[in-house]
Amino acid sequence: MDDRGSDGDRLARYHRKRRFDTTDEPRGESAEPADEPSFVIQIHDARRLHFDFRLEVDGVLKSWAVPRGPSTDPGDKRLAVPTEDHPLEYREYEGVIASGEYGAGPVIVWDQGTYRPLGGGDFAAALDRGHASFRLDGRKLRGAYALTRFRDGRDGSAEAWLLVKKTGPGSTHSGPATPDPRRARSARTGRTLSEVARGTPERPMPDHGSGSAHRSEGNDHA
Repeated sequence: MDDRGSDGDRLARYHRKRRFDTTDEPRGESAEPADEPSFVIQIHDARRLHFDFRLEVDGVLKSWAVPRGPSTDPGDKRLAVPTEDHPLEYREYEGVIASGEYGAGPVIVWDQGTYRPLGGGDFAAALDRGHASFRLDGRKLRGAYALTRFRDGRDGSAEAWLLVKKTGPGSTHSGPATPDPRRARSARTGRTLSEVARGTPERPMPDHGSGSAHRSEGNDHA
């Protein structure tokens, strides 16, 4: 997983997969790192409906496809398959990837916010070694999570990781721990996947600045 280097080199695979005269996805030319590292979780109705989990690391978004989505239950170990690095501009991307393009279909920003590495040391190096812990501070998800590689792909199989919620505040052991992706609403525009696909206008979003607005969406599917 160690493909560090210049941002341009790290996005080469991302660029090879896309035709920017057709797709409206960002090229990755202008965004600057924030004061705190960011994360975004998108829901993507492509060939297979899935969640995309992305962490800002060294100027790009390290990305994993999570078929069943992140869980707020520490007992749920969710498969996370690494994908190509994405540009920082992808934090804001919501729309419909054109038919015939890689990943064609609607995308919503289900959650976004900042994260804090846990355990000290170089976070990128921890990911390279195959285990990293971090605390999310998002509009919907909050608390400590860990990514752990359990298959490195060197034997010809696909590289694979687990995304797991750590025990503590915000954890749940009963009830739905993951939103229904077709009912879930964007943290940016309030729209569902089907509304984005239809071109429904954005909805006014509530102020999430108060502590009561920060809740785990696993329990309400909003």
